[in-house]
Amino acid sequence: MKNKQTQVIVRQRIRKEWFYVAPGVWGIQDKIVNVYLVHNPSDNHWVLVDTGFHPSAAKKIKRVAEQLFWPQVTPSAIVLTHGHFDHTGSVIRLSDEWDVPVYAHYLEAPYLTGRSAYPPPDPSVGGGAFSWLSFLFPRRPLDLEGRLLLLPENGNVPGLNEWKYIHTPGHAPGHISLYRERDGVLLAGDAFVTTRQESLLSVLTQEKHLSGPPKYFTYDWLAAEKSVKTLAALKPSLVACGHGRPMEGKELKALNSLAENFEKEAVPASGRYVNDPAVAGINGVEYLPNANNKRIVLQAAAALAVIGVWIFLIDRMNKR
Repeated sequence: MKNKQTQVIVRQRIRKEWFYVAPGVWGIQDKIVNVYLVHNPSDNHWVLVDTGFHPSAAKKIKRVAEQLFWPQVTPSAIVLTHGHFDHTGSVIRLSDEWDVPVYAHYLEAPYLTGRSAYPPPDPSVGGGAFSWLSFLFPRRPLDLEGRLLLLPENGNVPGLNEWKYIHTPGHAPGHISLYRERDGVLLAGDAFVTTRQESLLSVLTQEKHLSGPPKYFTYDWLAAEKSVKTLAALKPSLVACGHGRPMEGKELKALNSLAENFEKEAVPASGRYVNDPAVAGINGVEYLPNANNKRIVLQAAAALAVIGVWIFLIDRMNKR
């Protein structure tokens, strides 16, 4: 009897670790980022899209895969929307344990083969604590060695014959979004997001708010605007992003507004890359504009002070 009760409790706990997105699509929130598990009905296999914030995400992803796809608990492939640290946390661990290939756009290859670091994050863009503290975020390249394969140039997604990928740069050079035309489901990665990712409070509450790409890592705002316009033109029925909760139906009027008013709604008033984008090519970063170091230091100090006060107040409340 106790064993059955334990099994029920475990199943309930695992069920809380994932959320339904659309037919054949499920998501997992790992800290501040989402990963997606996508089923391919034609061969009964599945593909993992992104791998979470931290290597520890591997355990959660495997638990959910076992519940959703048993006995096909190993995917046919891992597909990365891009290689930023919060989307690749467990990619090395999972690709090694599962012995599966990792696919990415060819312009992401320098950052996944140890050849180049990304353009530095920009703490001066404002918007909240996550922006101010972004100078602490890792940007060193991964080295996937022989695991990395390049996505085909025809837009096909290996292992997902109903899906196409779309190159949507701006936030990262080889950023991609995935689209299933038959029902209009869009996995947008960080081309845009459905919360204010710069704000600590918005991230903690997961308040829905369709926004441009996370400002602190976006290195080319003109490219980012073009990417949002490309995705809005698809008129998706449902979007699931790298950050925030899925949105659908009337909620997606906000996507049209973002595309039409991108400069006003998404582009920061000032920042390192606002008027002078970084340049990245097949070998990685080729040009970086100068940074306002004095402003960055002041904003970082302010962010640390705010977070310190926030932690202190929470600690005091817990002791009452």
